[in-house]
Amino acid sequence: MVFKVVVSDPKTRKSYQREVDEAKSGLIGKKIGDRVKGDFLGLYGYELEITGGSDRDGFPMRRDVEGSGRKKVLLSSPPGFHPKRKGERKKKTVRGNTISDQIVQINTKVVKYGSKGIEELFGIKVEKEEKKEEKAEEKEKAKIEESKEKASKEEKEESREGAEKKEEKVAEKEGGKEQANDKGGQEKEKGKEVKDKK
Repeated sequence: MVFKVVVSDPKTRKSYQREVDEAKSGLIGKKIGDRVKGDFLGLYGYELEITGGSDRDGFPMRRDVEGSGRKKVLLSSPPGFHPKRKGERKKKTVRGNTISDQIVQINTKVVKYGSKGIEELFGIKVEKEEKKEEKAEEKEKAKIEESKEKASKEEKEESREGAEKKEEKVAEKEGGKEQANDKGGQEKEKGKEVKDKK
């Protein structure tokens, strides 16, 4: 069996969830309000305060209910009951304030910090950095692809422009030949006219 331990950091207002073996945790028999070392989670130098929890059926632990069993008590505030009207009270089933093997989730908050950050100890920073590196690599690849596409487009445009210029030159040459032929024809006709007059 494992406990799901939720660690809340009051400084950053972030929460972290980790699973830990019941026997290794040393949390069985601890009460809400007790302080424990964070070593069992890998949070060396940290101290955590147990703030609550819930059992496998979702019944919450109450600080003001002694023991580890389920009890039906008259409630006017959470956990276990959220009144809709002021002064409303209701009988609800809750768990006692002592952690047993029936508890599934344990809520804690940091009351003493170690030398290293929680994210660093949990390996979250490393994951974030790896993701950043992956994103940077993806961006670089995208840029390279874009530059390749641009280069290929430019090459195509240049080849098109070259082909168009060649066509223009050919057309100019053909036009020049036609003009020369026309001039030659006109000169021949003039020569004929001169001969006829004579």
